[in-house]
Amino acid sequence: MARILSIGAALQDIFVIDDNALSSMNIGQASKKIDIDKITYGVGGSGVDTAVTFARHGHESILFSNIAKDAAGEAVLRLLDKEGIDSSFISYVSRGQTGTSIILLDSKTGKKNTLVSLGASKSFDNFDVTDLNLIQPNWLYITTLNGDFRNLERIMSKAKAAHIKIMFNPGPKELAEPKKLISLFKYLDIIIVNKKEAGSLVPGVMLAELLSRLNNYVETAIVTDGQMGGIASNRVETYRFGIYEDLKVKDVTGAGDAFGAGFLAHLTSGKSFRTSLIFASANATSVVSKIGANTGALKGNEPLHPMPIQKI
Repeated sequence: MARILSIGAALQDIFVIDDNALSSMNIGQASKKIDIDKITYGVGGSGVDTAVTFARHGHESILFSNIAKDAAGEAVLRLLDKEGIDSSFISYVSRGQTGTSIILLDSKTGKKNTLVSLGASKSFDNFDVTDLNLIQPNWLYITTLNGDFRNLERIMSKAKAAHIKIMFNPGPKELAEPKKLISLFKYLDIIIVNKKEAGSLVPGVMLAELLSRLNNYVETAIVTDGQMGGIASNRVETYRFGIYEDLKVKDVTGAGDAFGAGFLAHLTSGKSFRTSLIFASANATSVVSKIGANTGALKGNEPLHPMPIQKI
């Protein structure tokens, strides 16, 4: 098993669920009362979601994130304790509140609109990179830091100097500045992006083109393509893969985190590159088949059935 440190947001998720009222709701219209079917609460955020998958897999999962001393922050800590995630490096902010995500979810289609207040997860200035010497992780899984390239550089350079491997899943604010983002690729062992994101970083239209160009920068690259599956290469093996199973999608929240963390969780358990891609797809499928960003995360010991995957 590995020690894996996740760095990313910790949020309270509030799901507002209905089968028809939300699709016709216009926030800008005159005030009116809208009856909905159900409200449920959960805990998510990219840092939490990835840490849950690592912990369920049996890895030593550590999370760095920021919360406030409020009810939402307590909900985050309860989930971390329940999942066996090391919360020693969770920090309390002195002002503001724990981040909150309000998901307006259509229960018929799984489509959603999300309102997010990052709150305490907006900044990671307080991460002390010398803590990496105390944590001594084998891997660092970094999700978006809200476009904070200074901190990304600071954390990645320290990790690389300490021979800690890095997997990165950039967010919209990092992708909005491709030159700065590409300058960080020298630190990475694995990069995961979707097809549209890859196209904003490197030339190319076809998945194979985009993958090849990303592989020029990073040893292992994964490019996902929604219902079309994706493509991945570690410069030795290259695979084109489809989706794991065509289940009814209940909630796509956390799907990308489930795929990326599922891949790394399986790979660091000694599984093959190919099998790790299959598990990543299975983990993402399980997550979207349930309501909640990490409710459906797998443990890694589930039997996996065949799926479309081809070595190219």
